[in-house]
Amino acid sequence: MDVRTRTEEIERLTLAPWATFSDASRGRQRPEEQDPIRPVFQRDRDRVLHCKAFRRLKQKTQVFLSPEGDLYRTRLTHTLEVSQIARTIARALRLNEDLTEAISLAHDLGHTPFGHAGERALDKLTPGGFKHYMQSLRVVDKLEKDGQGLNLTWEVRNGIVTHTKGTWAATPEGRIVRMADQIAYVNHDIEDAVRAGVLDPATLPKDCTAVLGRTKSARITTMINSILAHSDGDVAVGAEENEAFLALRDFMYATVYVDKTAKAEEQKVDKVIGELYEYYLAHVDQMSNFYVQLAYQDDPERAVTDYISGMSDEFAIRTFEDVFVPRKWHVL
Repeated sequence: MDVRTRTEEIERLTLAPWATFSDASRGRQRPEEQDPIRPVFQRDRDRVLHCKAFRRLKQKTQVFLSPEGDLYRTRLTHTLEVSQIARTIARALRLNEDLTEAISLAHDLGHTPFGHAGERALDKLTPGGFKHYMQSLRVVDKLEKDGQGLNLTWEVRNGIVTHTKGTWAATPEGRIVRMADQIAYVNHDIEDAVRAGVLDPATLPKDCTAVLGRTKSARITTMINSILAHSDGDVAVGAEENEAFLALRDFMYATVYVDKTAKAEEQKVDKVIGELYEYYLAHVDQMSNFYVQLAYQDDPERAVTDYISGMSDEFAIRTFEDVFVPRKWHVL
C-alpha cells in the first residue's frame, strides 16, 4: 500500500460522513496517473501554491491602492487569511482540509490589479464582461503552464467559481471558503481602515460589536464558533451572528469602501486600465509572447484582458508610464 492510499483510508476513518473524500473526486479535465504520495486535493493545493498567478498576488491591491507601508493587506495576505480561517473550520468539522486549502489559495488567482476598481474597469471594456472568479477559473484551466493549465480537480474548480455571493458551492468545503472569504475581508479591512485613519473604531455599529466582539480576533472567533455550533450535515451560521455580520459588512460598504480619502486614487484606475487595453488591442505584438499567441489562437480582446488582469499594481503603473509618459532625451 502506497502513502496516498493509506492517507485516503485515514480520511475514510476520520472525516465526517458529509466530507468530500479524496478517493471520490469527480476527477480532472484530463485524466492523470495518481501520485503515490499525495491525494488529489493535496496535489491541487501544491500546484496552486507553485503557480505564477499565486506569486503575483503579493503585489495586487486588496482595498488600498499601492499603500505606503508594509502592514496593509495585499491580495496575497488576504488569501492566506482566508485559508487559515477556512482550514480552522474544516478541521473542527472534520471536513477535507486539503480541499478547503486548495480552494482558498486559488479563489482570487484571477483578480485584477487595483482590486475591485480594476475589476470594474475591465468589466466595462471586455466583451461579455469580466468577473474575477471566472478569470480565476480561466487562470487554472488555461493560462498557467504556458496554456496547459493546472488541470485541477472538479471540486477545486467548482469552489473557485462559487466563492462569491449569489453562487452555491457543490461541496461543504467550498461553502466554508465562501464564508471564510467574507469573514476575512470584512475584519482585516476594518483593521487596515483604522490604521489608515479613515475609520474610527468607535463608530462601528454597537449592535454588531455587542454580538460579534470589539476586536478583529473576537469577531473572527465568534463567527467560527457560530459556524461550528450550527453546522451538522451542511455548513451554516447562527441567525444572530449572521445578522450582525451582514450589518457590519453593509456598514463597511457604506463608509470605508466609498471613503473619498481611501479611494481618491481609484478614479485614475479607469484611465490606466482603459489606456492599456486600447493600446494592446492596437499593438498586440507588444504583449508577452504567450499572450501574442493567445491573441491569434483565441481572440485579441480576450488575450488583452488576460494580459492586463494578470498584472500586479506596480507592473501596470510601470507599463503605463513606459507606454504613455515621454522619457527624457539625453544628448550624447
